[in-house]
Amino acid sequence: MECAGRGRRTRCVGPPTRRCARCGAVAYCSVSHQIAHWGDHKNECERLEQQMKDAEKLNNFPFTFSGEATVQVCEKQETRCSFLTKLGIHCVGMWMGECSCWASAAASLDHSRLTEGWNLSRTLCPCKGPLSPIPKQLSSWKDYYEWRCIPLCSPVALLLHWQEQMYLRWMDTQLHVYESPLTLYQAIQLAATRNLIPEDNNELDGERINLHSYAHCIETDCICKSSTENFSSRTSTSKSSAVVLRLHTGYYHDRFRDIAKDTFPHLIIAPNAGVAAYTSWLPTIELIKEINVPAVFSDYCEEASHLGASCISTVTGCPPMIPIQVNPFRQPMAVEDSPLFLPCYSNCFLFGM
Repeated sequence: MECAGRGRRTRCVGPPTRRCARCGAVAYCSVSHQIAHWGDHKNECERLEQQMKDAEKLNNFPFTFSGEATVQVCEKQETRCSFLTKLGIHCVGMWMGECSCWASAAASLDHSRLTEGWNLSRTLCPCKGPLSPIPKQLSSWKDYYEWRCIPLCSPVALLLHWQEQMYLRWMDTQLHVYESPLTLYQAIQLAATRNLIPEDNNELDGERINLHSYAHCIETDCICKSSTENFSSRTSTSKSSAVVLRLHTGYYHDRFRDIAKDTFPHLIIAPNAGVAAYTSWLPTIELIKEINVPAVFSDYCEEASHLGASCISTVTGCPPMIPIQVNPFRQPMAVEDSPLFLPCYSNCFLFGM
C-alpha cells in the first residue's frame, strides 16, 4: 500500500496510516499529502465509498475457507502464504504460483513440478471426471462444485483462475483470448446473451486437455494413478473435444495480423487487463474498434474496471456493450498489497466493448 499523495512535491514522511475518513479506500502518510491530493481524490471519493460498501458482496463465497481467504487476508490477519500453509498446499506442485514465494523460486524452479499434482486427498481433488454432462448454465462456484461433486472445503477453486494465452474455436466462433476456464465460460455467456456472438453455440470444439487427466491426488490407490500417460500426450483430436491452445508472445496489436491469417476472431477476451494502467492498451483498443469485434475484459477491482471502461469509451465514443459486473468465478482469495483498500480478486469484474 502506497501513500495516495505520493510524489506531491515532497517525499512521504512514513507509512500511509491516515485513511480518507469518507471513503476509507485510500491512505496518506501525512495531512499535507492528503490536502495536496484532494484536488484529484474529490472526483473519485464518492465512487470509492460505494465500492467499499460492496466489499461484503465481493467477499461472499460458498467455501468453508472463505473468511480466511477474503476478510482475513484483506485485514492482514492472514497472508496468502499462511493461508495456503494451513491447507497443506503451500509451494507444492501447481500451488506454487499462488503466493509471493513464486517470484523468488521461479529462477531455480523445475517446471515439471507444476504437474506433480494437487497435493489433495481424492475427496478434495478433481482427479476424476464429472459424473454428468455440464448443465445448461453454471452461474456460481457452488453450481460448479455440485456438478463436479467436489466438497466446498476443497481449495481447487483457488487454482481454476490460472491464465494462459490461448486461441479457442467455439463451434463456428473464433476467440482470441488470455483467460481462465470458468471466467472464459462466463465471458462467453455474457457475450451470447447480448447477441454479440451466436447464442446457440453452447459448446467448445477443438483439442481437449482434461483437468482430471493430470490433476492427480495424493492417494496411491486412486484410479487417477492408473494412467501411465505423460502430460504432453493427454490430448485428444476427436471432434467431441473442447479447446485448442496456441501460444503467442508479444502485444496483441503487434501479433494480430499473423494470428488472423489462420483465423479471424468473433470474440476477444483479456483477463486482469489493466486497460487504464498500461498505455500499450491504446493501439489494441483502436485495433479492436477497427475490426469491429466484441471484447470482454476483466480486472482486479471495480475502480480499475471503471477506469478501464472510461478509457475504452474515450477511444470508441460508446459506452460499454457489457456493463461492469461482478464475475461469479473470480478467484476466491484476496489479492495482497493492492494499491487501494478496495477488495481485489483475480478476474473480479467483467466488462466489454
